[in-house]
Amino acid sequence: MKNQDPKNMNDNAETREQALPQPRERALPQAHERALARVRGRALPPAQEQTLSQGRKQALIAVIDTIFDRLRKTADSHAPLSARELEVILRAQMHQEALKAQQAQMETPAPVRKRDLLPFYQQQKQQRSALQQGWLCGDGLEGPRDKGQNNTGLAAELDAEATAELEARFIRSVRMKPRRTASGVATITVITRPHTCSSNCIYCPCDLRMPKSYIANEPACQRAEQAFFDPYIQVASRLRALHQMGHAVDKIELIVLGGTWSDYPVSYQLWFIRELFRALNEWPTCADNVDTRMDWYRSFGLTNQDTELQRFVHDAQEQVNEGHISYNQAFKKLYAHNKPHQDAWSHMSCSADDLLDEQHKNESAACRVVGLVIETRPDTITPRNLTLFRRLGCTKIQIGIQSTYQHILDANKRNTSCAQIKRAFSLIRLFGFKIHSHLMLNLVDATPESDRADFVQFVHDPGYLPDEIKLYPCALVAGTQLCELFEDRRWRPYSANVLVDILVQDVLAAPPFVRISRMIRDISSSDILVGNKHTNLRQIVESRLRATEKGDMVGQSAAEKGNAPERPADNKLIRVQEIRFREINQQQVNAADLHLEDVCYHTAVSEEHFLQWVTANNRIAGFCRLSLPDWERIDAGGCDVTADELAVAPGQAMIRELHVYGQALSLGHEGASAQHKGLGQRLLAKASDIASQKGYTRLNVISSIGTRAYYRHQGFVDDELYQYKLL
Repeated sequence: MKNQDPKNMNDNAETREQALPQPRERALPQAHERALARVRGRALPPAQEQTLSQGRKQALIAVIDTIFDRLRKTADSHAPLSARELEVILRAQMHQEALKAQQAQMETPAPVRKRDLLPFYQQQKQQRSALQQGWLCGDGLEGPRDKGQNNTGLAAELDAEATAELEARFIRSVRMKPRRTASGVATITVITRPHTCSSNCIYCPCDLRMPKSYIANEPACQRAEQAFFDPYIQVASRLRALHQMGHAVDKIELIVLGGTWSDYPVSYQLWFIRELFRALNEWPTCADNVDTRMDWYRSFGLTNQDTELQRFVHDAQEQVNEGHISYNQAFKKLYAHNKPHQDAWSHMSCSADDLLDEQHKNESAACRVVGLVIETRPDTITPRNLTLFRRLGCTKIQIGIQSTYQHILDANKRNTSCAQIKRAFSLIRLFGFKIHSHLMLNLVDATPESDRADFVQFVHDPGYLPDEIKLYPCALVAGTQLCELFEDRRWRPYSANVLVDILVQDVLAAPPFVRISRMIRDISSSDILVGNKHTNLRQIVESRLRATEKGDMVGQSAAEKGNAPERPADNKLIRVQEIRFREINQQQVNAADLHLEDVCYHTAVSEEHFLQWVTANNRIAGFCRLSLPDWERIDAGGCDVTADELAVAPGQAMIRELHVYGQALSLGHEGASAQHKGLGQRLLAKASDIASQKGYTRLNVISSIGTRAYYRHQGFVDDELYQYKLL
């Protein structure tokens, strides 16, 4: 039987049923059933909906009734319930249910949990039940009241507006994991299929089920493997999960991980990105296509069952772990001549025009891409690859640096030089991308002192100066070359106190234009032989920072570094300038309390302006990264390229990032967050003024596919790789 291209699997249901064989019936272990449920994003599986007892249903109704009642009584605040207020409601209901059970001499039922509330509410909304209408209209169990002829004209509009706000406050009150969209955008991480890597770092995990450097037990990797590494399935599943947790999903940042992106064939790169866009363009119906696409992979004989996958890689994995063969050699042994994989992978290609079609659709889709992140290594950064990244829609590049010291890079077999890294940074900056770099602590031959100095150099040397940093410690994982060094006592992990102390000092040393995005890898503690196993390392570091802010720890403010005006002396958190520590997140913002700061700094090839909206206590509500290329330095060999290889010309400035914080709201909805106070427009105006005063005649912006319409409204016009306006 000939297998269809996955692009066409959703076009015709009848053809699909004929073309795809029925999957074999097999009993799945309970853990696998749970994993599949997580992958498909089903917070309340159909079986659970059907078996929901009347008592359980009444308990859910009672809790939701109480929440809506509390929200109405505090309508003037426009705020959701606090976590504490919600906890009090849930505990009161639990106590009430326990009393009922005791009186009836029955077993106490399971308590209503926060995660139960939104799926039940959405189920009632989907069914257009009287319950849901009653909650919104204020009539509880009696259903919606009859407003008669009064519910017309302006009164109807005001009533609809109040109802929409009430529902939004309810969702914000019961939303799971609110931090996921606290920056204003919902993030979806996807993983590429297993592939060879042209490097062989000694600390890098070699899990043959994954792209090199990733481990099957990492959450994103588990989801990807269950989805056969299919980009469409991964996005559709995460969209459903985010939606069911109450998050807006119309502004999406896609993060594509998998080691070194440029090592994959270009045809696969085009196909993978096209499928990401297709899934977003087809939301919400894309979630209904997941099972069909899963069956398509099974029709080749592929599996996503953990025991079978372990069996598939077992012998080769043992050889890798014992050091007899490399990851690349084992990969070729497993996959190069494996018919199921090769047959399925042969369909994973498309043309640039196919991708372009999906990108055009996404400009006005319900789920728009407002950021696309790709991961690669410094030695793969070339003008040609960067041009391809822009055609894919990429706006940010994750790049593994690990250290700025050559002897440490050599000791860890990084196969890259500091000169290559600096050249890569210059090229990435001149092409307009955001620079999200990886820096590691506790590498072979590193010391706590050298790690502190390494970070300071990284954020102050004009050859580097990243925008974001993943700053995490090295950990020992089975199958890596680091195991031998550990056995020989040539490498040891830092103690918890030493590690936290280094991270605290690094946060204090970070300038105001740097964001430390993460401090750990998502590696399961069971996979870490020795090293940090704290999943809340960032929280530990911030707790130490807040505690020491009241003491005598030495730290410098941005003003002391010459980067910003002096701040009030009584501001206890002034010494921490790092972005993530200062983000307003879900807080309400009064635009009158904000002022605009211009943090100017120089790189090897540009003058950078970090424009930030900050409050009186230095909390950041939004920022813009304006880059002014220095053509004298470029012509003098600042990045070892000619002007013809660059995508910009003399006289052209570049906006590399525009971001305004606040809880993500659906497009078209107003709110009290910073995103809805015109802060972005004023940042653009300030950037235009600075570029014009500096003699630049054109302002480019590295817009995402889903933000093109926004920039058109701001006076920018489309060009081949960027949008621009004349100054």
